[in-house]
Amino acid sequence: MTDDHSIGASTYIAALRRAAVSHIVTVPDFVQLALHQAVERGEGGMDVVRTCNEDQAVCVAAGLTVAGKRPLVVIQNQGLYACINTVRAVALDAQIPTVFLIGQFGRETENFEKPSKQSRRRVVSLLEPMLETLAVPYWRLEQADDLDAVPTAFDTARSRRGAAALIVGRPVAWH
Repeated sequence: MTDDHSIGASTYIAALRRAAVSHIVTVPDFVQLALHQAVERGEGGMDVVRTCNEDQAVCVAAGLTVAGKRPLVVIQNQGLYACINTVRAVALDAQIPTVFLIGQFGRETENFEKPSKQSRRRVVSLLEPMLETLAVPYWRLEQADDLDAVPTAFDTARSRRGAAALIVGRPVAWH
């Protein structure tokens, strides 16, 4: 389900191409379903690597990064919570630049246009405080102009030698 303010899959793909993303490493999620399907159809020319769980996605992305590729880990908020120890070990302790595109699964439509920390659902409201606790810089993707943050996230992850996160606040639209 999307609304009139959702960012379209083609707009996301254009931003990912501008950021030179080579691979989408993912455990598919509902919030970003339109993006997943567009990339799987070959739009954007990025390779898709489907993984069994988020821990595996982080590790596969790390291997691709070490091999000189530019992967993006595409998961949802619950998946990030599930792989916090792997994020700590790989992106923070081993200092492998890792960029996440995190869908805010469970966000209420009445919470759109408001800080997600104000959500009545913990799955939504805990994401930003969790990233802050881990000292992971993040950017909210709420409107098309916010996608300018995509290359910034990659530059930040590389310069800090760690993780950076892009938070998809609304379901990706099908256009």
